[in-house]
Amino acid sequence: MMRFLFYTHSLVSDWNHGNAHFLRGVMRALNSRGHHTLALEPQNSWSRQNLITDGGQAALDDFAQTFPDLRWQTHDADFDHEATLDQADVVVVHEWTDPALVARIGRHRQQGGRFTLLFHDTHHRAVSAGDEIGGMDLAGYDGVLAFGEALREQYLKAGWGRQVFSWHEAADTTLFHPLPDIAPEADLIWVGNWGDGERSDELEEFLIAPVEALGLRASVHGVRYPDHALDRLRQAGIAFRGWMPNAQVPQAFARHRVTVHVPRRPYVTALPGIPTIRPFEALACGIPLVSAPWDDAEGLFRPGDIRFVGNGQQMRQQLRLLLNDPAAAAEQAQRGLQTILDRHTCDHRVEQLLAILTTLQQVPAKEVSA
Repeated sequence: MMRFLFYTHSLVSDWNHGNAHFLRGVMRALNSRGHHTLALEPQNSWSRQNLITDGGQAALDDFAQTFPDLRWQTHDADFDHEATLDQADVVVVHEWTDPALVARIGRHRQQGGRFTLLFHDTHHRAVSAGDEIGGMDLAGYDGVLAFGEALREQYLKAGWGRQVFSWHEAADTTLFHPLPDIAPEADLIWVGNWGDGERSDELEEFLIAPVEALGLRASVHGVRYPDHALDRLRQAGIAFRGWMPNAQVPQAFARHRVTVHVPRRPYVTALPGIPTIRPFEALACGIPLVSAPWDDAEGLFRPGDIRFVGNGQQMRQQLRLLLNDPAAAAEQAQRGLQTILDRHTCDHRVEQLLAILTTLQQVPAKEVSA
């Protein structure tokens, strides 16, 4: 049994914060193996504050009811991090953690902290805002967990760590699984945030225009949609339904016949092979998925798990085919689901994490300094 401590931007809030999805699943998978887990998050994190603004106290209550097995607490400027660190065997620090705190945790490790210390990166800032990641003080860290091989190579190339491991996100299949008792009532669903313009053109070409051209009954869930984007969705006849707790996404998938993946531009141009967590979750729910251009450089999926298209016309063709051929849709959905169950659950990632910890424990400390 080990004691795991996770520093995260937020465990409670998944408002524009996808890492919360994966962390919840990892903590639950560790708990199921008899380990102890605790997440620490800033008292006034950006995601948490937006969650409260959007959903009020009910959103926090909903998290507590959905995840009664997860332990977490907030920290402020007076929090005694060193005392909490000394109670842990493994500490995982997410890259959205304040840089000063990242450095403070590393110094405590260097000064005799008896825990394995890992830095966890699940974003494209290493290539889109390299100075921010490069400015992190990782001198006291035993290793880096990067959520894809391209990101791992970026860390090594930049000299940000000698022991860097690929650790992809995955689906929490205790939540994300098919719900055959819910009958589909509409055609297409997309769950995703508008963001900072990293995929505005792609959303028009691969989501909005195809839905409009085919006259589909479609829904979009997400946050940070500017007025012009909301106007365009209305023009295309797409129902915009705002933020939805991630734990409710499986039910939403079940009410629709197909979904799409529209990756952010950095994952297409600079970090191939990193799908982020949404495709894992969609396939785990047994819904057929059509993806805008994206290079599965690491072979995470088998041919036929996902239908890849190169342009908007091909997207329209594939959506039409899946919606008009239930047998083909069912075959693809089952194939994608099986790949998740075979390769990409949070249980798989916990097995990998435990193997990484064993590797680090076998390497002299001087060899694992980042």
